[in-house]
Amino acid sequence: MKYVDEFRDPAAARRCAEAIARIATRPWTIMEICGGQTHAIVRHGIDRMLPDGIALLHGPGCPVCVTPAGIIDAAIAIASRSDVIFCSFGDMLRVPGDGGSLLAAKARGADVRMVYSPLDALAIARAHPACEVVFFAIGFETTAPATAMAVLQAEREGLRNFSLLVSHVLVPPAIEALLGAPDNGVQGFLAAGHVCTVMGYREYEPIARRYGIPIVVTGFEPLDLLQGLYLCIRQLEEGRAEVENQYSRSVQRDGNRTAQEVLTRVFAVQPQRWRGLGEIPASGLGLAPAYAGYDALLRFADVAVPPERHDECISGEILRGVKKPADCPAFGTRCTPEHPLGATMVSSEGACAAYYRYRRPRAAALAATGRTP
Repeated sequence: MKYVDEFRDPAAARRCAEAIARIATRPWTIMEICGGQTHAIVRHGIDRMLPDGIALLHGPGCPVCVTPAGIIDAAIAIASRSDVIFCSFGDMLRVPGDGGSLLAAKARGADVRMVYSPLDALAIARAHPACEVVFFAIGFETTAPATAMAVLQAEREGLRNFSLLVSHVLVPPAIEALLGAPDNGVQGFLAAGHVCTVMGYREYEPIARRYGIPIVVTGFEPLDLLQGLYLCIRQLEEGRAEVENQYSRSVQRDGNRTAQEVLTRVFAVQPQRWRGLGEIPASGLGLAPAYAGYDALLRFADVAVPPERHDECISGEILRGVKKPADCPAFGTRCTPEHPLGATMVSSEGACAAYYRYRRPRAAALAATGRTP
């Protein structure tokens, strides 16, 4: 506990918040990219420690949340086949597509299993050679190396009944998409420390220069976030636009070269559809031609990924930082973690789930007055 307590010390947090107040002379709007950071901010009240005028927006950093409804519908179609065992992380089971959820498919008889890693799915494939075992490969650069290693392991073992439904996404192109949007109001970013542990932060440097916006690689504890905000606001006040690394205990500029080499070997960069953001060029990872035999969409060629439909859920606007959970009239009433209308209420990293868990009474009261927390 000593390590955790070191980064959650209340006195140190107050001192950091006071330092922010001393340097902030005008309003600034900063977006944290990671859903884990969003939960920490809401849980620990980081945003309430900041001076008036410093606004935090919650970005598209929840891997479950940005997985488009169409790919979930494709997952349900594959999982519903009698010869398939479909494996997924737990959060994905309850995320609604346009045609229901994987959990609903399981209730109808589909063999859908929760796993903790793609290696669990490999073990299931070994144990059930007569079945097709499909792993739902989602997430950012953080989880993609484990998926790539599972493919290489399947190749070494000659497992032919294992495939992937891939929906891996890349963070830097999403940042650029946000910055290029007409409703963009972001003036600085807190980048996700765990993504940068794998990829480093070289690729953020041209973004900071091109758009004139500071980007601070930040951890996930209260002091990490406050220090990241301090560094970002200091840059804004000084008119600088650079990449700084608050999370130096875990992140190096070049990242993990071994993990990057595995990604380059197994995957190829491609356009990717994001929930709420549409298709973003060069923002996804698909299996490279040498490993196309493990692509579930090719193996089950009769399954198509349908286009997105629009419904009352505003998760897309929340993921873009345009709105917050309390702006949704269904928040906490018709949309709850037990009966979600959208992904941001389901995921353990979703913004709506964070507000529901930690601020629901206040958010509901403010929503009735038209205000947001």
